[in-house]
Amino acid sequence: MRFSVFTASTPDWTPEQAATTLAEQGWDGIEWRIVDDRPAEGTTVPDGRSFWAGNKSTWQFTGIRDQVGEIARITDQAGLEYSGIGGYQQASNRDGVETMLRVTSELGARQVRVSMPMYRQEKERTGETYTQVFDRTRADLEWAVSRATELGVKALVELHHMTITPSASAALRLVDGLDPEHVGVIHDLGNLVIEGHEDHLAAFELLGPYLAHVHVKNARWVDTGDTRADGSSIWQNEWAPLRTGQASASDYFAALATHGYDGWVTIEDFSTDLPLETRTADNLAYLRSLAPVSA
Repeated sequence: MRFSVFTASTPDWTPEQAATTLAEQGWDGIEWRIVDDRPAEGTTVPDGRSFWAGNKSTWQFTGIRDQVGEIARITDQAGLEYSGIGGYQQASNRDGVETMLRVTSELGARQVRVSMPMYRQEKERTGETYTQVFDRTRADLEWAVSRATELGVKALVELHHMTITPSASAALRLVDGLDPEHVGVIHDLGNLVIEGHEDHLAAFELLGPYLAHVHVKNARWVDTGDTRADGSSIWQNEWAPLRTGQASASDYFAALATHGYDGWVTIEDFSTDLPLETRTADNLAYLRSLAPVSA
């Protein structure tokens, strides 16, 4: 296995600082976040910077084709590889997806995430049923795979809560029959704590050749102390450190080993218990302790 960091989880660092620090710590690769980021606001990490707004490690999507050379320079200079590209373009935005596929190809980064629609948002916006949203997205994905094939890259569908593909079963329905050389699934340990959990080994076997990438983080459900009108408790999810979240990272890696997965594992730790540099170094040590030893 090779290990990388998704820069959504490194908001304090500029791209150059992120690449240099991660390389010095011994990470194998990096997964750049590319999206038009918002100014810092809302829930923040301790220094006032948010993972999702004001993130200094993010490359802005607008004008990204002009930044390919700089991304390559920083990545190559640090001696890091690309585990993939963390794109945020919706499958329905074909111009945006086209741009991200081209950038991925130009960088030699091999694979890029294409975002799936959030069902409840689509229901409110369009009035469509889940099946209608799903069928529309399948058509969009078929188009994306055709372009990925021409460009020699792979489009990735992430298992993500609140989207139409929260589970391996749902993702397989979406990608089934498409060429696994050019479309795959990101299995995500932490997201599955929130929605979509299935037995890990069963999920890996179900996905088969479509298991293209792995994201690792952790989460937990906590009782808010509030109740609904009927007196039932209200629970909410929050991100947690790898060791103390609700999912067992050790069981997860055991299942990956049993399945024979030996690809990229990307950390995206959104907990804030430790300072960023300490957190990334500790996560690498922990991941390496869990990874199977090659014979």
